[in-house]
Amino acid sequence: MVRSIGILTSGGDAPGMNAAIRAVARACLNKGIEVYGIEQGFKGLYDGSFIKFDRRSTRNIINQGGTILRSARFPEFKDEEVRKVAISQLEKAGIEALVVIGGDGSYHGAMRLTEMGVNCIGIPGTIDNDIPRTEVTIGFDTALNTIVEALDRLRDTSSSHQRCTILEVMGRRCGDLAVWSGIACGVELIVTSEIGYNEEKIIECLKISKQSDKKHAIVVITEGITDVHALAKKVQAETGFETRANVLGHMQRGGRPSARDRVLASRMGIFAVELLEKGEGGKCVSVVNGHLEGLDIIETLSKPRETDFGIYEDARKIR
Repeated sequence: MVRSIGILTSGGDAPGMNAAIRAVARACLNKGIEVYGIEQGFKGLYDGSFIKFDRRSTRNIINQGGTILRSARFPEFKDEEVRKVAISQLEKAGIEALVVIGGDGSYHGAMRLTEMGVNCIGIPGTIDNDIPRTEVTIGFDTALNTIVEALDRLRDTSSSHQRCTILEVMGRRCGDLAVWSGIACGVELIVTSEIGYNEEKIIECLKISKQSDKKHAIVVITEGITDVHALAKKVQAETGFETRANVLGHMQRGGRPSARDRVLASRMGIFAVELLEKGEGGKCVSVVNGHLEGLDIIETLSKPRETDFGIYEDARKIR
């Protein structure tokens, strides 16, 4: 039986990470397992920055955004010698297993530790919803609702001034935030890497909207596709719509997690401890057909994320 578990959060923060930390800690303490928080992700693991948790350590954090353990980029962790130092820090502290909460980069760190004999479980914490083999990640629902609120507000002012508004949202490698928010808000155009970027078609569609006496238009687009401010100038010049571009940026990551993210994170945290209790390291917690499963982390990272193109098709049909 595992006697001591460490928790770290790595990469970009996501609302709900604290709920996952709390769940792992409470589940461990209820089972008599020692639990340690590791500050600043893999950097803190390398530095030996560990905090022994008791029940008070995770009080009143379930509703907080961000991560109480903080996060840090640490590209040096790719170096095997650096990982050996991190493993020696775990051994020195008597930590027998590790729960890693984060996105793709965090999963790769957990996978490398798994390959070196550390019992690791990955929990998907990223607003982009871009982890393979899970239907949803912690933070996606909260970020989605933040974008929906922003789009609703932008619609009010766009309608008042008969403008076209272009909103850039996160999701460089996965357009789910743009697609889900676009459908939820009834925007005119959704642009993601999966849908494709065709500037001429965008301008033509907005021209038709303007000619049909439509009073306003909204375009939602994922980051990294184009310069949205330059696009706004072209749209204004060629369609007659007064056009403004907005970049929502890191506002999407902050704020109190939604009820859905709090529950998802709590269930995933408990499940991660149960997997480690059974000696099932080297896995990641995934939602498959609505149920939690522990999937092999190496196999998971070897597969591309499967895009649900059904929802993308639906987005086109109700434009």
